[in-house]
Parts: sequence; structure tokens; C-alpha cells
Amino acid sequence: MIEDNYIVVLVTVPNSDVGVEIARSLINNKLAACINIVNGLRSIYYWEGGRVEEDNEALLIIKSRRDKLSELIRSIREKHPYKVPEIIALPIIGGFDEYLRWIDETLNRS
Repeated sequence: MIEDNYIVVLVTVPNSDVGVEIARSLINNKLAACINIVNGLRSIYYWEGGRVEEDNEALLIIKSRRDKLSELIRSIREKHPYKVPEIIALPIIGGFDEYLRWIDETLNRS
């Protein structure tokens, strides 16, 4: 099993309703094996013109594979309301082999 085939993608969304819509779409289209939606996120960031913004958001923690990333990003962009959504992919450098196999089995089902 080659661990660097697996990724975790972090995506912030304005609320859990948007998160659920994106998550269901990604799961139904076999672009992700599992998505956690974490509510209660407070984001503080620079935005246009360098002003500081603060927002309540939710965080999607998406488990997938590197070969799905381009299509996954495209699918998120279609449903995401932000002009510049946070979509960050991180490599999984190791993990429980059975879980990683489960990601493969889930994403390979027709």
C-alpha cells in the first residue's frame, strides 16, 4: 500500500447546510470515501484590500485519494458559494492499512 496515494482535503464552508450538500455530492460521485463536518469554527483572515474579517464557518475534513483531487476540486467549486474557497489537500504519510484499503474499496465501487 502506497500511503502517498491518500489525501485529506480541508474545506471551509459558511455553514453545515452547505457542507452537507457538498459532502453528499462528493460521496455520491465517489470522489471521497468519508467526510467529517466540524461545526463551530471561527475564522479570522485577511481579505480584499487587506482588511481583517471574522466569520463563523464549518470545516469539511475529506478523506480521498490523490488521483481524485482535480475532479474533487472541480466538484467543490461548482457548489461552493465563496469566490475563493479554501481547498487544501494534505498527503497522508501513514495510517491504519485496513482504513486505507477501505478508502480504495469505497472509491473503486461502481
